[in-house]
Amino acid sequence: MTSGADEMEATRTRLISGPGILLVWLYGVMVVGAVSRSVYQIATEFDRAPLAYSLSAVAGVVYGFITYTLVRGGETARKAALVCCAAELAGVLIVGTWTLLEPSAFPDATVWSKYGMGYVFIPVLLPVSALYWLRKARTEQQVD
Repeated sequence: MTSGADEMEATRTRLISGPGILLVWLYGVMVVGAVSRSVYQIATEFDRAPLAYSLSAVAGVVYGFITYTLVRGGETARKAALVCCAAELAGVLIVGTWTLLEPSAFPDATVWSKYGMGYVFIPVLLPVSALYWLRKARTEQQVD
């Protein structure tokens, strides 16, 4: 007989098993990249491109929250991660399209510029992969 604590722990670890480990690692790298870049740019040249640097900072915070929820695990964290990944994908698509249609609005690139081209398109591929993984984790949980 398993206890409620054992079941909760199994649910929590499920998000960071298999592909979930890769997602945590990639989101962790993106946190470091987006936050360090935006902190430096905001501290040294904010007046040059305030929108771009602010959006990069927001992206870093979103990446950090998603990383935390994946590591934390559990159903509440999975749902929070789903919402954040959907918001992240929307942000990447909106900002990516905006930077292509109105490049003058962004004198310097953001993490999400041109759909994350400066980051090898990881910013657009990561939320799609995470959304798939989070939905799959929920489906597997329901089957068990």
